[in-house]
Amino acid sequence: MGRTRREFLATCGAGAALWAGAQLIPGQIFISRVEADEISPDTLRELAAFALDRAKKAGATYADIRINRYRTQLVTLRSQPDFASGTLNHVPAINETGSFGFGVRVIAAGAWGFAGRHVVTKDAIAAAAKEAVAIARADAPLRREPVRLAKVAACTESYRTPVKQDPFAVTVQDKLEFLRGLNGEVKKVEGVFSANGTISLRRENRFFASSEGSRIEQEVVHTASELTATAVEKGRKTKSRTYRPHAVAAGWEQVERARYADHARRLGEEAVAHLKSPSVEPGTKDVVLMPSHLGLTIHESLGHSTELDRALGYEADLAGTTFLTTDKLGKLRVGSDLVNVNGDRIRPESLSTCGWDDDGVKTKQFPLFSKGIFVGYQTIRDQAHLIGAEESTGCCYADSYASVPFQRMPNVRLEPAKEAVSLDDLVAGVDDGILIDGRGSWSIDQQRYNFQFGGDAFWEIKGGKVGRMLADVAYQSRTPDFWQACDGLGGEATWENVGLQNDGKGQPQQVNAMSHGCPPGRFRRVNVLRTE
Repeated sequence: MGRTRREFLATCGAGAALWAGAQLIPGQIFISRVEADEISPDTLRELAAFALDRAKKAGATYADIRINRYRTQLVTLRSQPDFASGTLNHVPAINETGSFGFGVRVIAAGAWGFAGRHVVTKDAIAAAAKEAVAIARADAPLRREPVRLAKVAACTESYRTPVKQDPFAVTVQDKLEFLRGLNGEVKKVEGVFSANGTISLRRENRFFASSEGSRIEQEVVHTASELTATAVEKGRKTKSRTYRPHAVAAGWEQVERARYADHARRLGEEAVAHLKSPSVEPGTKDVVLMPSHLGLTIHESLGHSTELDRALGYEADLAGTTFLTTDKLGKLRVGSDLVNVNGDRIRPESLSTCGWDDDGVKTKQFPLFSKGIFVGYQTIRDQAHLIGAEESTGCCYADSYASVPFQRMPNVRLEPAKEAVSLDDLVAGVDDGILIDGRGSWSIDQQRYNFQFGGDAFWEIKGGKVGRMLADVAYQSRTPDFWQACDGLGGEATWENVGLQNDGKGQPQQVNAMSHGCPPGRFRRVNVLRTE
């Protein structure tokens, strides 16, 4: 399972000692690790067979078990002025967490039941299987119809995220030293008040077995990092700029190839320029959205709106519904002919990519919008028949062994133009508009229909040329109006794999990650607002 708690604390202590003379001020160091012994593949299979047998004897007509291990790490470093001794390096948090356990899911009396434990023993498994069946039987009288599962092929397979360098093998000391160097470069820019660097890691080791004969082992690794510069004017007005290389399903190579040293000084300069920039003049304008910004717009307006459980009303109490109700499937135009959007859990390095979902369904790519027409939903096994589908699209996921698997968003990708269209080509077609980069504020209604988005940085476009930086920009639209206003997309060379890590959904809430790959896009006559 990697380093022990003692080794981790020793590493942190060494780092603190190293920078004692550089005003390194520790913040929160939080460690929650489950140091369980590794379980061999043979033992996993033995425990799974035992669980499925106990569930069947208790009355289950279907059962599966997930035996999973999770590990996360968050390292942050903030550098800001200290009027007594110069630059102060503060560690807001070093969080190291881990968990290990199992969850048993059953169908009994036509209803779902679930129970999990953090102790993986036969006694705990037997108790959980019995409890899951009892829960299913208690729920059965409340169901309108029995659970129906779409067909799936049984398999014995494995999947691992391709990783060139294990990100957890890089010591916390080395990570802090790396962030300290970057923050120092940002702070060299006159007018920058503070710099903040973050590295975030997650590893999931997942074992799945079902009464239909599947035995699947997977390891998924996510790596993310970012750097933010903040400028302050007279202690009151602040503006920031963030460089956020796309979070990926990969290893430490994500950090190394991000070329932070090439961007640190630029980041500081743009934060200062942002602070001094004039506010936008509101009005109807064309907007050109960079992938780093457009990815979030895709997520909120197209990703969530195509979740079938929303269309069925299952999410209405917490996260809302969707304007894309089932009667509109295959009929409603949402975007222009340029808008081709696919659900995807197979593209390399995308955050939702894996070999099989938590229903044991082989992952794949599937269409959501074809030439602007709404043509598909994200589904799981017990939903597929509700829209006349024979197979699930493989979108079942739980964020913990103790969480109930349910429908979660896959990678939702906007396909690029087939022609070699560059960013300059898109800008050249704009007489009066705004270029928007990075994520900022966002707001969208419960049906994923009316929305407002801000960004991280903004530039004026006049006469087909990018000009001065602007501030306080947001744009407002309705999902079909906005996507039908798309009249230009970048080509394959401009496409970027934009990763989002913390999408919340469900009660109790669960969090998952996905990527929204896209090219830059041009949208005509959008309502631009001034936010100040």
